[in-house]
Amino acid sequence: MSGEVPPTRMNQQVFKLKKKAAESGHRLLKKKADALKVKFRDYAKSIAETKSGMAADSSSAFFSLTQAEYAAGNFKQKVSEGSMTARVRVGAGIDNVAGVKLPVFTYYDTGAETENASLGLVGGGKKIQVVRDKYSHLLKNLIKLASLQTSFVTLDEAMKVTNRRVNALENVTIPKIQGVLDYIDRELDELEREDFTRLKLVQGKKEEEAELKRKEQDALAKEMLAKGITNPAGKENDADITANFDAGDDTDVVF
Repeated sequence: MSGEVPPTRMNQQVFKLKKKAAESGHRLLKKKADALKVKFRDYAKSIAETKSGMAADSSSAFFSLTQAEYAAGNFKQKVSEGSMTARVRVGAGIDNVAGVKLPVFTYYDTGAETENASLGLVGGGKKIQVVRDKYSHLLKNLIKLASLQTSFVTLDEAMKVTNRRVNALENVTIPKIQGVLDYIDRELDELEREDFTRLKLVQGKKEEEAELKRKEQDALAKEMLAKGITNPAGKENDADITANFDAGDDTDVVF
């Protein structure tokens, strides 16, 4: 990629901005991954605690059902013959964790009246009520566990995607941009060295020409000085002027 990018100041500035944006994105994704990791551990701990209590709750609920059947007889058939109006419903919501939407299930009572409230009047009423309470508690835990488990799976997928993006930025994108910047810096430094060398050569050529010209002027001055000593300038002119005055020639002399 570095060979395909022209080494210019403009491209250097562009890739510096790209590197800055990539580093900012890397920092944000790193913080997001850390937040998701903390939430992931919390969900894992909650799931473990809920599951550890599910065994005891299930055992207690089924044992209470057996006790109620022993005390009140086979009342399950009477329950199934009723209208089966739902007294408990499951609500679905969304929890936002670091930009990740997690499904949340909630338990709520519809407030419907129990049509088979007369069960147990002959006997075993208290045992049947205990069965209702224990199964209601078990159902709450099941809904809570389902919510935690679903959120846990969703959070796990989001963590994998976020970590892949962090690794891609850290190990691929940012090093590639840095490689392009290093290539541009090397090329620009080489161009600057070439320009400096060219200027030095031009300056040296000018200095040589100036030195040669100075030597020529010195040689010319020495030659003129030598000629002035053997035949001083202006003597022939003075002799001509004197001869003209002696001859009586009217010659205007301007001083």
